[in-house]
Amino acid sequence: MSTTKTPLLGLTLDELKAVVAEEGLPAFAARQLAGWIYGKGVGDISSMSNISIAGRKRLAEHHDVGLMTPLLRQLSADGTAKYLFPTHGGGRVETVFIPDGERGTVCVSSQVGCRMGCAFCATGQQGFQGHLTTADILNQVYSLPERERLTNIVFMGQGEPLDNLDAVLKATQILTADYGWAWSPKRITVSTVGLRKGLKRFLDESPCHLAISMHNPFGTERAAMMPAERSFALTEMLQILRRYDWTGQRRLSFEYICFGGQTDTDRHAREMVRLLGGLECRVNLIRWHQIKADATERCLPGMMTPADMTPSDEKRMADFRDYLNAHGVRCTIRASRGQDIDAACGLLRTKYQS
Repeated sequence: MSTTKTPLLGLTLDELKAVVAEEGLPAFAARQLAGWIYGKGVGDISSMSNISIAGRKRLAEHHDVGLMTPLLRQLSADGTAKYLFPTHGGGRVETVFIPDGERGTVCVSSQVGCRMGCAFCATGQQGFQGHLTTADILNQVYSLPERERLTNIVFMGQGEPLDNLDAVLKATQILTADYGWAWSPKRITVSTVGLRKGLKRFLDESPCHLAISMHNPFGTERAAMMPAERSFALTEMLQILRRYDWTGQRRLSFEYICFGGQTDTDRHAREMVRLLGGLECRVNLIRWHQIKADATERCLPGMMTPADMTPSDEKRMADFRDYLNAHGVRCTIRASRGQDIDAACGLLRTKYQS
């Protein structure tokens, strides 16, 4: 008979109500559980002092909180910290904490590996090993040593969030619920390469910010870097995005890695202006963290490989930014962090497995 216990972390209030009913506890114990797990971040049922000793004992027979500490930590000279977390399914995922003045951002993963296969991404070259549960996603927040310093959460780690949308939506629901962490949705951003069905559902069900991994405005060129373009074209995605209001609380941004001579030319800048003109959005230019040779084995036939790519230089990125701003598309260059600790997604996990 299995002795595996079910984590309480990742359960909604309604699910916690079902748990306490099953264990014979009073209904109000569900909110008490939520307060201990999501409000105080306790790691042990025995610490929940306002629940009866007998009730705690019954809960602990079938459940645990589900918090798991990191396996590894790397600290950059700029203060960025990268962690390798275990998952409840036996996998390993990366999480990055990025301090920036009074801001503290955690970049969380949504899958073990990824099936999107983007040529420039170390995680994409690992293949797909499985979805994270809601508990696995929230553990990256609640077990983060810098949790008390957090001001923002971004789903920009390993995996494609819209490919694991049920777990991601549930995690953001708990993070923003009054019984959960009670954060504003404005402090959470979900990033995606763009999946047709998942995008529409996210836009209809979530008030959180959205970031689109764009990286090239030309469909044929984008498809050579990002296979997702072949099933859901950027032009189609933009048609859907233009149906929604981006002038209120929710923000739309486009992530754009600059590759020297390949995505940072005047031609690309002009096409960006043409595609995004009139759309309330922001473009974030990103420096590429070059992938090492041992992480490039899974590029699909007909696609570019990391060996074909080089990072843009500082001047070219600045010129690209200035052109977009001058033509009505807000654009910034994201500060590059943690390069001395392989901060790009997938590199720490690859190193750990090796």
